[in-house]
Amino acid sequence: MKFPRWSRPWLLLAWVALLSFFFAQVEIQIEGPAGWAASLPTWRVEKHWLLDLFWSGRPMTGYHAWVFPFIALMFHLPVFLRGRWSWRMEARIVAMIMLFWVIEDALWFVLNPAFGWSKFSAGNIPWHKYWWFGLPADYWISTIIGIALLVWSYIKSMAPTGQGALSK
Repeated sequence: MKFPRWSRPWLLLAWVALLSFFFAQVEIQIEGPAGWAASLPTWRVEKHWLLDLFWSGRPMTGYHAWVFPFIALMFHLPVFLRGRWSWRMEARIVAMIMLFWVIEDALWFVLNPAFGWSKFSAGNIPWHKYWWFGLPADYWISTIIGIALLVWSYIKSMAPTGQGALSK
């Protein structure tokens, strides 16, 4: 079954949101009220300059060291199933990974009985150190980059044929 071109990005986003919902539920069951693996029996690196650069100052845990690459590998599975790779496909995959984590993290707070939307603030969530306009800075950065990558990944494939440079 082939979906119309205009619907593909929306269906992809809906699918990623569904995956985010399920993974948020899994993490709520694993972590409970103690976010960022605070109560899990795992190793932690609390302070390092690379954590400031890549993790917005959050600790690196053994849990996250395994979960993040697992999700990245799962999102790359279609490349291996199809046997084809391109920069546009990679951009789409990276975009989906970024949007997955934003949606999943937000759902973790909203759906977690220990938090809910009312406690979604910098004062209640110490592992999100930087906030802009009421949301963790990571959400803004990842959403903007993710949408830009997603749009770029579809520009050529969404263009009608015979429309000049975009169709080449």
